Amino acid sequence: MGFATFTADLSDPKSHAPKFWKDAASGRVVVNAAGLLTASEARFRAVHVDAPLAAYTHAEGGVLSSAVGIEADTPFARWRRKGEGVAHEASLTILRPGFVMADTSYGGTSLLRGLATLPFGTPMIGDGSQMFNPIHAADLARVVAECLQAPPGPGPWDIGGPTHITQAHLLQGLRGWFGLPETRAVPMSKPLANAGGAVGDALNMGPISRTAVSQISHGVEADEGPLMARLKTRPRGVDQFLTARPAGTQDLWHARLFLLRPMIRLTLALLWLMSGLLGLFLPADQFLPMTAHLPAPDWVWIALARGGGLADLAIALALARNWRPRVTGAAQLALVGGYTLAFTLIAPALWLLPLGGLLKNLPILMLIAVWLVLEDER
Repeated sequence: MGFATFTADLSDPKSHAPKFWKDAASGRVVVNAAGLLTASEARFRAVHVDAPLAAYTHAEGGVLSSAVGIEADTPFARWRRKGEGVAHEASLTILRPGFVMADTSYGGTSLLRGLATLPFGTPMIGDGSQMFNPIHAADLARVVAECLQAPPGPGPWDIGGPTHITQAHLLQGLRGWFGLPETRAVPMSKPLANAGGAVGDALNMGPISRTAVSQISHGVEADEGPLMARLKTRPRGVDQFLTARPAGTQDLWHARLFLLRPMIRLTLALLWLMSGLLGLFLPADQFLPMTAHLPAPDWVWIALARGGGLADLAIALALARNWRPRVTGAAQLALVGGYTLAFTLIAPALWLLPLGGLLKNLPILMLIAVWLVLEDER
């Protein structure tokens, strides 16, 4: 990074003790840009209240980057408000950025990019009239730096870019940035959007959540005027910073793969679910003929089939909840590789079946490897 760093897990109780932050924060200002969109109550409290409270103990002021639209009735908004209360008590300047974009993307900005690249239509929550005034992360950093040098007062202060546009126009602008032709807008009713958010919550699909639907429904528009009257920094409008850098191949690939990533995961989950059910319930006389020439008794092969079915169902459940992707991916690679090797030894003719047989395991292994790459975001 070019300067000294240290790692802190804000959900770890160790970081909730003031002594943890003594060396890092003593005599310094703190810029707190940590925040969660969806989480358990315990993780929300840890990241928004407990860890910041400990860090602020040794700091000499600073800036909290909160969010606009936290009047909404969501856990995200409620814990953001509590985090602002802790920052106010510690005399930090509280900024409420609107929609923050950057040269790269993550979370909500990745979702918008993905929606903008869909081929047959551009889905949007409601009629797309919700207002945005995006600010570039580099411009937000300059605002933060100026607030540290000349604090404008505790706030909270809204901060956004000077260009105010609708959700529909933002998506259209992103599509144009990618160099893609215009498509028709596809309005999504709030009940339908909430249903999609509920599925996203159940399947742990990141920014696809009821919280995101609620926040976008309220709009992500910041009233930047009061703070701009006190600052020299002038953020660029979204039209300026989008055209400042053309979209590259990696931008288009990432945007299109972002929505394919959960579909790959759910496809793999369905594969393991069906494999597990077959392993548990397929009649023994359907697979025992393949092992008749082997020395082990039938009960061994039946036990292996049923045990394998249970393992497959466990992987399906882990995929459905997106539990520890690296562990789940390694387990998938091990099982598919193990099954392939075992059946090659037991019945090598399966490689020659007209519909693929064991040959299908090769693209499955590659799909698992691709999914692992897509899941490794940090």
